[in-house]
Amino acid sequence: MLAPCLLRRVVLTVPLVFVVALLLVKPVRCDQEAGTAIPAESRPCVDCHAFEFMQRALQDLKKTAYNLDTRTETLLLQVEKRNLCDCVTASLLN
Repeated sequence: MLAPCLLRRVVLTVPLVFVVALLLVKPVRCDQEAGTAIPAESRPCVDCHAFEFMQRALQDLKKTAYNLDTRTETLLLQVEKRNLCDCVTASLLN
């Protein structure tokens, strides 16, 4: 008999505590902002950041393409040199 009475008391007390807590909490106004406010004039726009990021990415791609092109050219020259040496060696042996 004691358990149902205690359970009923808890079921009624917990929502009451939440209602009282909500009434005591100071409401936050809509015009309040979290943290410090930075004026819009001193903040760069998101598009500017995206543009700068894309510029850096494009520069990196150009550097990578140049390095790959240079490396490919070097490898082709090595292959041609090797083929030439093989031809010269083969003609000397015959």
